Amino acid sequence: MLADALEHLVRGIVDNPDDVQVNAKALRRGELLEVRVHPDDLGRVIGRGGRTARALRTVIGALAGDSSVRVDVVDVDRR
Repeated sequence: MLADALEHLVRGIVDNPDDVQVNAKALRRGELLEVRVHPDDLGRVIGRGGRTARALRTVIGALAGDSSVRVDVVDVDRR
């Protein structure tokens, strides 16, 4: 559910929505949501001074409730 919500939000921000991928991984300290975007859209997702990325983390954290969730933004070239 959280991965779908994050993917929906990020697709609305970027110019290349087909290149958006969200991978969910279960870790010991909670869930990791890894967002992969096209290199041209990386600045758009991070935002000026990290404001957009911080806002995405805040929204996903609010949706998660009591569970711990971490959101990482990665460009497509990085593995």
